[in-house]
Amino acid sequence: QVRLVESGGGLVQAGGSLRLSCAASGRPFSRTTMGWFRREPGKEREFLAAISWNGNTYYADSVKGRFTVSRDNAKNTAYLQMSSLKYEETAVYYCAASSLPVARKDSGYEYWGQGTQVTVSS
Repeated sequence: QVRLVESGGGLVQAGGSLRLSCAASGRPFSRTTMGWFRREPGKEREFLAAISWNGNTYYADSVKGRFTVSRDNAKNTAYLQMSSLKYEETAVYYCAASSLPVARKDSGYEYWGQGTQVTVSS
């Protein structure tokens, strides 16, 4: 069993930045692929970024160049640094954990955090 707790959400102006954190517990974090998703109101959950256990990173085209995923294995924590945020990126943001070496779909993740709200004001 893996427990994931996101933090760092909040209100930010359009064009601003925010860093989300995801603290993990319950399994060897260093061998887990960590992913970030979001769900905008009325839409399906969307893949944003992932970082594999060996540090390889993957991004959706919509956030490439603006978002950066990273991890600190010593702290069992993954991060999502978001910049140049847009009004339409208001959503609940989730982190997830996968035992797969690479996962870009939500079906590839076994464990999910509770989500953190990010609101981008215009």
